[in-house]
Amino acid sequence: MDKKQKTVLVRIVVTAVLFAALEVVRRLGLFNAWPRYAVLVCYLVPYGVIAWDVVWKALRNIRHGSVFDENLLMVIATAAAFAIGENDEALAVMLFYQVGEWFQKLAVGRSRDSIRELMEIVPQFANLETGAGVERVDPDDVEVGDVIRVRPGERVPLDGVVLEGSSFLNTAALTGESLPRPVEAGETICSGCVNGEGTLRVQVIRAFEDSTVARILELVENAGSKKARAEAFITRFARVYTPVVTGLALLLFLIPVLCGGVWQEWLRRACIFLVISCPCALVISVPLGFFGGVGACSRAGVLVKGSVDLEAAARLSQLVFDKTGTLTQGAFRVSAVHPANGDAGALLRLAAAAEAGSTHPVAQSVVAAAGEGVPALSELREIPGHGVVAVYAGKQLLVGNERLMRRYGVDGAFRDDAATVVYAALDGAYLGAICVSDTVKPGAREALSALRGAGVQKLTMLTGDRRAVGEAAAAELGLDDVRADLLPDGKVAALEDLLKEKTPGTTLGYVGDGINDAPVLARADVGFAMGSMGSDAAIETADIVIMDDDLGKLGVTIRIARKTVRIVKENIVFALAVKVLVMLLGALGFAGMWAAVFADVGVSVLAILNSMRMMRK
Repeated sequence: MDKKQKTVLVRIVVTAVLFAALEVVRRLGLFNAWPRYAVLVCYLVPYGVIAWDVVWKALRNIRHGSVFDENLLMVIATAAAFAIGENDEALAVMLFYQVGEWFQKLAVGRSRDSIRELMEIVPQFANLETGAGVERVDPDDVEVGDVIRVRPGERVPLDGVVLEGSSFLNTAALTGESLPRPVEAGETICSGCVNGEGTLRVQVIRAFEDSTVARILELVENAGSKKARAEAFITRFARVYTPVVTGLALLLFLIPVLCGGVWQEWLRRACIFLVISCPCALVISVPLGFFGGVGACSRAGVLVKGSVDLEAAARLSQLVFDKTGTLTQGAFRVSAVHPANGDAGALLRLAAAAEAGSTHPVAQSVVAAAGEGVPALSELREIPGHGVVAVYAGKQLLVGNERLMRRYGVDGAFRDDAATVVYAALDGAYLGAICVSDTVKPGAREALSALRGAGVQKLTMLTGDRRAVGEAAAAELGLDDVRADLLPDGKVAALEDLLKEKTPGTTLGYVGDGINDAPVLARADVGFAMGSMGSDAAIETADIVIMDDDLGKLGVTIRIARKTVRIVKENIVFALAVKVLVMLLGALGFAGMWAAVFADVGVSVLAILNSMRMMRK
C-alpha cells in the first residue's frame, strides 16, 4: 500500500469515527434544540474530510470538459440529501463511495515504471580507436564511421559491422535466445549483445541515439502510452448514468411545477430521487468483485496488478507467446546423434572430449550427453566462431560447425535441422553430426489446449530464433502462427499487426519472460510475465505475473477473470433493477427516505455478498 492509499485510509477511519459520534448525538436527541444550519455544519466537517477530493475532481473535470462522471454524480446526490435535511444519509453515501474507491485503488495498484534490469543492457563505454591508440569513451561520443574494439566479456556499445575477428555473441538481452550467435568479419552486430571469447574490430554504422539499445528503451517508454488502457467500469457507467438521472430529477421537479404543483413538494421528491439514484451498491460491489477476483488469482499463484487488467483478461481472444523461457525451457540438450559409422556413443565421447573445456551451452549439453569414458586429447585449439581443433591418437580431430568442416575441406552429410548441429571429423574423414536443441516445457501443449477450451481463439509465437527452429516448436505445440528472426522492435511491429487483426471488443495478450519482451508486454492489451525465471523488466512491465511459470495458470486466470466479470454484471443488473423500481416509486410519492436507504444500503449488502463469492476457494 503506497503513501496515498494510507492517507485515504486514515481519512476513511477519521470520517467513520466522527460519523459514529454524530449518530450517537443525533439518536440521543441532543440536536433537537440546535438550529438546522448548526447541525449541517457538524456534518459538513467530516464530509469535507472524506469528500474534498471528490468535489475537487468533479470541478476539475467540468473545467476540462468531462462533465458527467461518478464524481459529479456523488456530489449531486449528497448535495440533494443535505438539501432535504438527510445529513446522515449524505455523509454515509460519500463514506461508502470512498470505501469502494479505496478497494478499487488497492486492486488497481500497479508497478510499471521501474525497468531496472533493462538499464543493465545499456553499455557504459566504448573502446574507440584513435591516432594515439585505443581510448575508453562514452558511447555518445562515438560517431558513425569510427572504429571500436569489443574485447571478450564486454557489451557491444553500438551497432556496427565487424572488420576483423570472430567470436560468439550472447544475444539473450535482445532476442531472448540463450544460444550464442557466431559472428565473423563482414557481419552486422547490434548493441546490447555480450561478446564471447574473441576480440572484434567494429566499424560503427549508427550513432548511439539510433542504436538497438536506445530503440529498445524508447519502445518500452512509448509502448505503454500507445496502449489504450481500458477505463474502469464505474467511469464508463457514470458517463451515461449521471446525465440520465440528473436530467430525470430535473424533469421530475420542473414538469409538475409548471403544471401547477407545489414546488417544495416536487423539489423534495426530486432530491429523494437523486439520493435513491446514488450508485452506492455499484461503487462498492463492483471493485469488491474485482478485488475478489484478484484475490482468487493470487491464491492460484497469479499476481494480477489491477482490476482493469482482470477485466481485459476476461475478453481475451488471442494470446501471443515468446518462445525461449516461456514455451521452452531455455536449456539445451542433445536431441539426435547421426554417426557416419553407426557408433553414436563413440561420436558423442569424441565430441565431448573436444568441448569439455568450453562454457558454451551447446558444448555443455554435448558433454552432459556423453557421460563417462571421454578420451584425452592433446593440442586443443579453439577457433572462435567455428569450433575446436585437437589431436586424438596422433590424428587431427575437428569438432564444430559446418564452417569449420568446410574450412578444413571435410565433406559430409551436412544437415538443415531445426536445431544447432555439431559436426566431427578425424583426419579429414567425416564422423557424423550431433543435433542440440531447446526443450519444450513439460505440460506446455496441454496448457495451450486448455487455453482453447477457455475460449482463446488464436495462439501465436514470436521468437528471435531462426525460422526453422520456431516452426518446429510451433508444430510440436500446436500453435496457429509463428513469426521468427525478430528483434524487440520487430516483435512490437508484429504485435501491432496482430492488434489490427483482432476481433473488435476483444483483447490480445502477450506472454513473455525476458528483457527483450518488455516493449511487447507494455504494448499488448494484457501482458503476462513468468515470475520465477522472468527478468525484473518483464515482471514489472507486465499486467499479470505467473509466479511459478506454470503455463497452465493462464487458463485458470482467464476462467477466474470471466467468472469475476459475470458476477460484476449480475450486481449491475440487480442494483439497477432495484434502483429503477424505487426511483419510480419515489417519483410517484410512494417511496421516502427509508426506501432510498434500502436502495442504497440494502442493495449494497446483497451485492457485496454476491461479490464475496469470488473470495471463496
